Order: sequence, then C-alpha cells, then structure tokens
Amino acid sequence: MDNTVESCKKSAVQGMEMFLRNFSHVPDDKLNWSVTPTAKSPIRIAAHTALYAGRFAAMLRDQKVPTPDNLTEWLAQRDAEETELTCRVEMERVFREGTDEVLAALDTLSPEAIASTIDSGQGWSMSMRFLMDLPGWHATLHMGQIDFLQTCWGDQEVYVG
Repeated sequence: MDNTVESCKKSAVQGMEMFLRNFSHVPDDKLNWSVTPTAKSPIRIAAHTALYAGRFAAMLRDQKVPTPDNLTEWLAQRDAEETELTCRVEMERVFREGTDEVLAALDTLSPEAIASTIDSGQGWSMSMRFLMDLPGWHATLHMGQIDFLQTCWGDQEVYVG
C-alpha cells in the first residue's frame, strides 16, 4: 500500500478515536450546553464532525468537492442534518461508518489521482493530498473545540487514555 494512503488512513482513524475519546467525557447534562446562545454545543460539534467523515469519503470517491447550485440551500440542508443528530450513540455510529468509508475511498486512489489537483469550480482549488489529510485533521480541530468547552464548565482533566 502507498505510504501516503496508509498515513492518511492512520490519521483519519486516530483523529476519530481521539475525538470520540474526549467527547465521551462530556457529561450528558452538557451535551446541549453552549458558551453563548449562538455558539455550537458539544453535540452539534460532534454531529458536524461525524457527518463530515462521510462527506469527505464522497469527495475522495468522486475526486471532487460539492458544487451546489444554491449554496445557501445546501448549507441549510447541512445544518439541518447536524441538528437532527442529537444522540451520542447515533453520532458515534455515523462517525465510525463515515470513517470506514474514508478508508475504503482512500484505497481506491491511484498514484495519478493522489498527485492531482481538484478545481472547485468556485475560484479555488486544492490538492488531492490536502483532501486526503482532511478527515483526520478535521476531527482533531473539532476535538480542540470540545477540549475548550470542557474547560468552560470547569473540567481541567487532560484525557490521554
């Protein structure tokens, strides 16, 4: 297996596992807590992170990013999907399934695909290599949000195991 693919697969799994580990320490009574009325709650951050694993898998399989005709409508649909995912167990199931899809999609990429650049059709592009790294990086970034929220309610524990 290509070392690039193996590295990205490892990153995706580790990012998911670290996110789920830290999220498991969010008390049930804090799942819908937010710093301000407009800030995302831990369950909303988790839903977003979980759902994007599957979205990244689709981008990798299709070798393109979504190009919605109506961005406002697309974002509203994405937001609705995130707000519907309110159960800790269901979020984890969606996250694990999406990550499994990422791993399978990464295995399908040829060396030429890995070296390619994706044009968004919206005035920007990204390398396939950057997209390959996104699942793990994305989970790690949102794990930081969960860590921050935990400190806001007084949880100063460092979760490493």
